[in-house]
Amino acid sequence: MFSYEMYLSFLAVACLIDIPQSTAAACEPVRIPMCRSMPWNMTKMPNHLHHSTQANAVLAIEQFEGLLGTQCSEDLLFFLCAMYAPICTIDFQHDPIKPCKSVCERAKCGCEPVMKKYNHTWPESLACDELPVYDRGVCISPEAIVKAEGPDNPYYQDFSKCPPESTPDFPMDSHNVNCKGSNSEQCKCKTVRLGQKTYLKNNYNYVIRARVKEIRSRNHDLSAIVEVKDILKSSLVNIPRDTVTIYYNSGCLCPPLTANEEYIIMGYENEERSRLLLIEGSVAQKWKDRVGRKVKRWDQALRNQSRGSAGRGSQRRSRH
Repeated sequence: MFSYEMYLSFLAVACLIDIPQSTAAACEPVRIPMCRSMPWNMTKMPNHLHHSTQANAVLAIEQFEGLLGTQCSEDLLFFLCAMYAPICTIDFQHDPIKPCKSVCERAKCGCEPVMKKYNHTWPESLACDELPVYDRGVCISPEAIVKAEGPDNPYYQDFSKCPPESTPDFPMDSHNVNCKGSNSEQCKCKTVRLGQKTYLKNNYNYVIRARVKEIRSRNHDLSAIVEVKDILKSSLVNIPRDTVTIYYNSGCLCPPLTANEEYIIMGYENEERSRLLLIEGSVAQKWKDRVGRKVKRWDQALRNQSRGSAGRGSQRRSRH
């Protein structure tokens, strides 16, 4: 996720007048008219679509003007500009920053149905699969850019106007449920078959038994509020036997969860932010006692496997 500190960093680029020419040449002012409303003013070519100049990028991005006019997704322009005129920072990293996978999925989810009406599909060049996932890589999304001055920024969020206790989470409306639900055409969840082989391969950070209280959407980012009944495994984050939030890392409810149902949930943890995550490969299945017993056996096998690997490594080091 692109932080506020990074945002200040790339805004400052325009003011750096004493940088040697060889350093500053990598970044150039944004000259694509459609992207001048974005909260960054410097870009770098070639872009993520391999256009060598902004003049070439302008010709390509203009094909989306009609689609933008339908207002099929509030994320579409941001996503397009992040691809065609990507943010460039002098002091952050060599390559321009990509948009988050969830931003792409939200834009596609809203706009592909409109495109299909005119016998078009979402372009392969804008495929979401290869984009970074929030909390697992560096990426940019509109909700991460919060300008201190407030409403002048089109992506500013004034949470002070939200009702107490509900900030910053909002119930999903019916559009989001239909668009992001596990049965929608845009969001087809990959089925993960739970077995010992899968468990050992995926090496989940946490495994819990939990009852889902509700599913929430904050600016299209999904999360599940669950009541933890039992903790079968916890690696990096202290998980209380209490109500906790589990964060999805895409715009799709995968794996799917239903309120008032009890599940065994296996996923990953973000130690730095003390978050439980549900990402690709995570598992959520209706709770059954026999599944819980199996998972405990599998975890013991995983521990034995880890100890065996560590022991063999020590033996090799001792020989040397």
